[in-house]
Amino acid sequence: MKRVSIGTISLAGLHASGKTDINSAADVAEALKPIAGNFAFALFSLGIVGTGLLSIPVLAGSAAYAFNETQDWKAGLDHKPWEAVGFYGVIAAATTFGLTLEFVPLDPVKALFWSAVINGFVAVPIMVAVMMIVSSKKHMKEFTAPMSMRIFGWGATAVMGVAAVAMLVV
Repeated sequence: MKRVSIGTISLAGLHASGKTDINSAADVAEALKPIAGNFAFALFSLGIVGTGLLSIPVLAGSAAYAFNETQDWKAGLDHKPWEAVGFYGVIAAATTFGLTLEFVPLDPVKALFWSAVINGFVAVPIMVAVMMIVSSKKHMKEFTAPMSMRIFGWGATAVMGVAAVAMLVV
């Protein structure tokens, strides 16, 4: 028996029923009906809420750490808010920015799609830069990536590059 992911089944279910343009989260939840039956909407809702609860603190925290690295401010969740005002300020600003997106008339399904497309193109030069750095004895010294890791890393970078070009061609 061939194994496929739930996402593949969902998209195949939508396509088989004649739905080729997904315009809302309800359309995506509808695709889960062949698997989850009457619980499809509850399953999809729990997945969306769970994803949000996991991603909001991670994204806001990583933005705060990245920004604070450029400013050389005191940063870290081990500090009290009054000890690392800039760090916690960035967390608050990032969370507030994410919350305001709820009130922007933007189709979340299309936004998710286009952010994935943009990520596919942006990932390639970032992966090239990372591979160049981890391969450099000058920069990494004794922490240079071993040959096997570099082979897999450059292979993954090549696959991403081919996928990005294929997306443009197809």
